[in-house]
Amino acid sequence: MTDLEFLQYTVNLAKENVATGGRPFAALVVKDGQIISRGVNQILISNDPTAHAELTALRAACQFLQNLSLEGCMVYASGQPCPMCLAAMRMVGIHKIVYAYSNQDAAPFGLSTEKIANILRQVPDQQEGLEFIQLKLDSSFAVYPLWQQENT
Repeated sequence: MTDLEFLQYTVNLAKENVATGGRPFAALVVKDGQIISRGVNQILISNDPTAHAELTALRAACQFLQNLSLEGCMVYASGQPCPMCLAAMRMVGIHKIVYAYSNQDAAPFGLSTEKIANILRQVPDQQEGLEFIQLKLDSSFAVYPLWQQENT
């Protein structure tokens, strides 16, 4: 399939999601020209604000491949990925993202994530409306050395 065909398939999944009461978002993870997972936005169904289409597709892909790395995979998304989804895609090694509708396309329908993307470009302790506090604990609470000890 071509990029256009994968994207059309993705948008059709988004349309199906709307027909069943979901939001208009869907995503595919593709590796070597094969669809390895699909995801639709499930935030309304699950009351889970992280159940975005891209994240559900990434979770399914990692389960399918039995690997936390999705190096060599690409994502097709019906809408421009939000900052959370984009960060997750970067963290798992996605190398290409193709999407149909931009934040500007989504804005008239109240579906744009551009505002939060702009806020997140600021240093966390300088973001308006966010109290960002680090409290240092004594070494008896050190979890990173424990993790290293358990994983070497």
